[in-house]
Amino acid sequence: MLVSQILKDKPTQGVLTVTKDTSVAEAAAILSKEHVGAMIVSEDGVHPQGILSERDIVRELGARGQVCLGDRVEQIMTDKLISCVPSDRAIQVLQKMTDGRFRHMPVMEGDEMVGLVSIGDVVKARLEELSQQAESLKSMIMGY
Repeated sequence: MLVSQILKDKPTQGVLTVTKDTSVAEAAAILSKEHVGAMIVSEDGVHPQGILSERDIVRELGARGQVCLGDRVEQIMTDKLISCVPSDRAIQVLQKMTDGRFRHMPVMEGDEMVGLVSIGDVVKARLEELSQQAESLKSMIMGY
């Protein structure tokens, strides 16, 4: 399955974003309210400058305590983004996520972000793909 299909199948379209100047406390509240694990840091919602995940916040809380909640997102975000394109296959994206040990990836067309996929989105797509392959093999073997 292609990333473009994964994006089409997502129940909500669009990407949750915050700016670099957003406080970590505000960002944590948004993550909690929206029940998501990460958000893109972008001034215009299209050109990503970084990503902020629950892990980033927890890492800072563990290291420095709640003082980090007053920091700006820019101070703790991950600014070296690894992205994919709509024509990438789910298995390729899953491999990048596994190798890099991260769970969210922006989808880019040129320098513009067109979506965000999570490891859950990609695993779901891969399981659907494997199920379809198994059914096809079963039909072939049974002579349907």
